[in-house]
Amino acid sequence: MNWLRRWNARSLASQFFIAGGLISIAAMFLVGILVTHLIEEAVIHNSGAATALYVDSVVAPLLPDMQKASLLDEGSAQALDETLGQGALGRRLVSFKLWRSDGTILYSNEKELVGRTFAVNDKLRSAFAGSLVARYEIASDPESSEERALGKPLMEIYNPVLQPWSGQAVAVIEFYETAEGLSDSLAHARLRSWAAVAALTAIFFLILSVLVFRVSRTIEAQRRDLKERVNELSALLSENRGLQRRLQRASQRAAALNETYLRSIGADLHDGPAQHIAYASLRLDSDLLINASTQPETREKELAWIRSSLAEAMTEIRNICSGLVLPQIEKSSITEIVTRVVEAHQHKTETRVETVIDDDGPELAPAVKICIYRFVQEALNNAYRHGGGIQQAVRAVSHNGHVHVEVSDRGDGFDLSEVGPTSLGLVGLRERIDSLGGSFDVKTGEGGTTVTMTFEPMEVGD
Repeated sequence: MNWLRRWNARSLASQFFIAGGLISIAAMFLVGILVTHLIEEAVIHNSGAATALYVDSVVAPLLPDMQKASLLDEGSAQALDETLGQGALGRRLVSFKLWRSDGTILYSNEKELVGRTFAVNDKLRSAFAGSLVARYEIASDPESSEERALGKPLMEIYNPVLQPWSGQAVAVIEFYETAEGLSDSLAHARLRSWAAVAALTAIFFLILSVLVFRVSRTIEAQRRDLKERVNELSALLSENRGLQRRLQRASQRAAALNETYLRSIGADLHDGPAQHIAYASLRLDSDLLINASTQPETREKELAWIRSSLAEAMTEIRNICSGLVLPQIEKSSITEIVTRVVEAHQHKTETRVETVIDDDGPELAPAVKICIYRFVQEALNNAYRHGGGIQQAVRAVSHNGHVHVEVSDRGDGFDLSEVGPTSLGLVGLRERIDSLGGSFDVKTGEGGTTVTMTFEPMEVGD
């Protein structure tokens, strides 16, 4: 249903303005009709009551005992004719009838109606019950043919004639009044009532609209904020999933690299120090040392070979250990870390490394410091072994916790496709940096090789 989708797509304020406006207009018409009807009835009743009081005060003294009279005697009828036919009362009254409870007309200024009996209608019945009945309409009763012939609304009044000592209605006076000015009064009353209802409805609707629009703006703002938060959380969740997968892959590769490191260290120990120690052990069992007849010079020469092999084994073991053991860098700055690695590399290889360090001194996490140390160490070793140590350079920048380290040389470069997944150098650096959430990049070619690492380190203590 397209209209329902379009309706739901509107804001709450817009929905209220449309639905509330229609309901308010409908309520205004219903209330206006009811209020106008009540006001009209009140105006007609009050006007009829005032006229009935006046007529009753004039006519009642002229009436005989209505409980005993069947028709008015000639004297009473003549007195009524004279009273109703002249003066202010004669000008206002169109017709006059005196009813008995059985529907018989005891007197009327229309003489042909006197003595006739008509069906008792609701208005007459209410009057005999003691109530004043007033209507402003075109005459429709069977006995009101002459009044109906005028073709205009008249004030029709039924006023009970009450017995003084019992208060019982013994007769009913019915008369039609021209009611000049009543039409204008009713029109004015209708206009004022409709204006009041419309004004109150408009004020009420406007106040509610202001409140609803304010609430709607608040809800819309909260909805936008919530949507932004949900989008942010969704993005963070997606990023976290990516980081989790990345960390899992890095952990798996790191475990494989650790095994490769262990095999490499085992191979270095087996091919280096172990060979020299085995050689020395064999020479210790030689006959030249066991036989007493061996010349001192020969024995000393054999011992010199053994000492030389053991010395070489110790040297190789120290070299292997020096690459495995880190210096105390937990409290060192990035400037001190890079300087220490560069100086050690220059002393070991007897080459020169151009160094540029821009450090604003923020404290870095120990894992980041170790990563920087190993990165510069391994990159410089690769620059010396594969690039010949030509124009080696290290550039380290650390600002507001963001770290960027770059190691370059101007050697012949190499083919990145030849670097296998089990390579300990570049692959090990990439895995170490990835595990900390950083980025690693290698650019190589005929003009040399540049290796960079960039990341935002963790807070101290993470």
